[in-house]
Amino acid sequence: MSLLKRLEQPTGLNNSPAPETKNIVEEPKEKYRELKINIHREIIETIEKDTKEKSLSEYELARKVEELVSKILDRDAGFLPYSERQMIATEMLDEVIGFGPIENLIRDETVSEIMVNGPKQVYVEKNGKIVLTDVVFRDNNHVMHVIEKIVAPLGRRIDESMPMVDARLPDGSRVNAIIPPLSLKGPVITIRKFAKDPLKITDLIRFGTLTPSVAKFLEACVKARLNIVISGGTGSGKTTTLNVLSSFIPNDERIVTIEDAAELQLRQDHVIPLETRPPNIEGKGAITMRDLVRNSLRMRPERIVVGEVRSGEALDMLQAMNTGHDGSLTTGHANSPRDMLARLETMVLMAGMDLPVRAIREQIASAIDLIVQQNRLRDGSRRVTHITEVIGMEGDIIVLQDIFRFEQKGVDDRGRIIGEHQATGIIPKFLSQIEAEGIKLGPDVFAGR
Repeated sequence: MSLLKRLEQPTGLNNSPAPETKNIVEEPKEKYRELKINIHREIIETIEKDTKEKSLSEYELARKVEELVSKILDRDAGFLPYSERQMIATEMLDEVIGFGPIENLIRDETVSEIMVNGPKQVYVEKNGKIVLTDVVFRDNNHVMHVIEKIVAPLGRRIDESMPMVDARLPDGSRVNAIIPPLSLKGPVITIRKFAKDPLKITDLIRFGTLTPSVAKFLEACVKARLNIVISGGTGSGKTTTLNVLSSFIPNDERIVTIEDAAELQLRQDHVIPLETRPPNIEGKGAITMRDLVRNSLRMRPERIVVGEVRSGEALDMLQAMNTGHDGSLTTGHANSPRDMLARLETMVLMAGMDLPVRAIREQIASAIDLIVQQNRLRDGSRRVTHITEVIGMEGDIIVLQDIFRFEQKGVDDRGRIIGEHQATGIIPKFLSQIEAEGIKLGPDVFAGR
């Protein structure tokens, strides 16, 4: 592998503790700009010469870069205070080994999302709130260099002919990048980070996303092989909840996951992850979600988990649910359970099949058992707001009934939402299916006020 390709691959060796986001930049980023450019150029030239004869491991490469940076600083910047030299050395190591100015943000576990709006504006999400950081890039080319380092190891590309790309970091974090001419503010990067250790149901209970009774009910639904759709807006925590619900699938079942960019973190032994493929430079060779859903039916899956349905693959997903692939899980964008059904209708029509609306609704009503609605509230918290059963058709209308609801009571003096999850008192019709699996839910689970 060439040096440049190896430098494009992050090693994860620079694991120093991440500072607080607001303190990531102590000096103006334009300071010592020329010095840092010269150091970076000399590092690349020196390592290129050293690696022609001997291939370095990732660890050796990182150590070599550290030694070179220290040596060059001693030679050219011995007049600088030690603290500033350390800052430049860390920045150079991040530049060559990691993802440049945003490397510290990626390591900071308190940051859940990173938004690079061109070279001079970087926002992050912390504790559900979006805040501006002091992080900046040199110019548009600097941002493009970081994007290339992210997408190149995955075999994806981004240029004027294909100015949008979905990718992922080595830790599974989801990345979207869009560049000029589509973006008028320069290259834009959005990184949705995921915890190194996937969240468990106890974490969601601790965060207030749901209650122990709701968690117990959802676990029973997954084990009883009900078909579940998790709906919600962007950033509402749908994928996290899907990960948690997927953890309830028994370890001895064969699971096929289908995603645009692989981000699910299933811990079962028998998991086959599938990922879509964009078209090549000639515009050919694309593999869509529809292709993967159809192919998964030939792979003897016991569970199909679709990261998100966005268009025509909804039809194939519904048909799979209706033809013996019970226990399937997926997510979709919608503001309420009823809106999710309307979106599914629209997505089925996007498949290009001239189906009557009633036939589509019958498919939906027959396939889906439960809708879990999750929303991001004003205070940044994520809550499961509705758990809704799909009962069936009544005339031309799909009948829904809420099993649990989140009822907001007000806002405290710190702006946090006050509320609680309440059972509606309705017993779901599929309770007999849950009990047939040997799962007993006490009457207190569904007890209303």
